[in-house]
Amino acid sequence: MATTRRHATATALAAAARPCAAPHADSFLGILIEVFARVVAALALGVFAYAAYLQWRLDPSRITLILLAVSTTLTVGLSLFAEPPKKRDWSPLALFFSVGGTFYYLVFQLTASRQLLPEAAGAAIQLIGLFWQLFAKVSLRKSFGILPANRGIVSRGAYRFVRHPMYLGYLIIDAGFLLTNFSARNLIAVALQIGLQLGRIRREERLLSEDAAYRAYRRSVRYRVIPGLF
Repeated sequence: MATTRRHATATALAAAARPCAAPHADSFLGILIEVFARVVAALALGVFAYAAYLQWRLDPSRITLILLAVSTTLTVGLSLFAEPPKKRDWSPLALFFSVGGTFYYLVFQLTASRQLLPEAAGAAIQLIGLFWQLFAKVSLRKSFGILPANRGIVSRGAYRFVRHPMYLGYLIIDAGFLLTNFSARNLIAVALQIGLQLGRIRREERLLSEDAAYRAYRRSVRYRVIPGLF
């Protein structure tokens, strides 16, 4: 009897850890969820972009503020037009990492703060990250979204070097902003981003590894985000 209970408990835990199937994209519930998620994303982006614009109007020399807003617009804006995938991870943990890792930018302090680097230097760092982010997004084409999902295995472009190049772009952009707009709040925002994206990567790889094509790709491209390190 004890063995049976242990087996049942282990089975239940394993089932809870597996990615949850998404409602079918053509069903009423699936369409409703897609519309609601995209409306919320658009509203959050609008609030952030307007707040960044107001701060920039106070000091037009703050190029890093504009570049942060551009990066955020690219990330969230493109997800609004992504095609719904056939399979997606709807588990609570995946939702936490994905939503948090996408909307962490709302934590940033946009008012002027301490500069560890000149504005131009921070902007140069951000531009490197922005170009890399664009390269990764072009490589993905329409295979882009917020939640972990199998939208097809991509191994071209930036994905020849690391398995999650877009997250490297986000990190570089945020680092450039932090170094020219340093505050405890912005440091927390960047640390939060790193932690959430690490969790997001784990969930994405767990789902994608169910595909034999991704397992082959993972063997071919060893590093996740930073070549030679991680």
